[in-house]
Amino acid sequence: MTRETRYGGPHWRRVLAALANNDARTAYAQIVLGAKPPEVLAGLKDHRRNRAIAALLESGLVEQNASGELAAREAIFRQLLAQHPRRQAQTGTDRFMRLGKIERYPANMAERRELLAWIASEAIGPGENLTERQVNERLLSYTEDVVLLRRYLVDFGLLERTASGSSYSRPEESRD
Repeated sequence: MTRETRYGGPHWRRVLAALANNDARTAYAQIVLGAKPPEVLAGLKDHRRNRAIAALLESGLVEQNASGELAAREAIFRQLLAQHPRRQAQTGTDRFMRLGKIERYPANMAERRELLAWIASEAIGPGENLTERQVNERLLSYTEDVVLLRRYLVDFGLLERTASGSSYSRPEESRD
């Protein structure tokens, strides 16, 4: 009998724990390939063999029918996947980020500007004057290509560079 989750199926941790055990994994492979109970882990001592089969039964990977034969449950992986909701569609600037870094720049210029404006506001405080090196260090947390990101920020008017190129700052917001 398998222990089931509140979702009405096997729990992924039990399945992984069973498959992490070498004896249980070997037994599972043999059962999937059609081995009969006496053939499953035939070379092992009874207590190891029984423990491996018990782990498979408890995890729900295998079931035993009335005649004592072991069979792999075909739907178990589908059930495990159904327990977890699909990833929610990302919105806003999150669509272009992965693990806090820019995964891709939006092709749409309005969306690109929105992403860049968000990064500028996160990385550089109002009124801060930073050297190129300081800007690069801050932008490094968003991308490996800091030169491209810095260039985009300047081109979109979200970062101003002094004429000498020695410092950068966010432009004063216009108050219309």
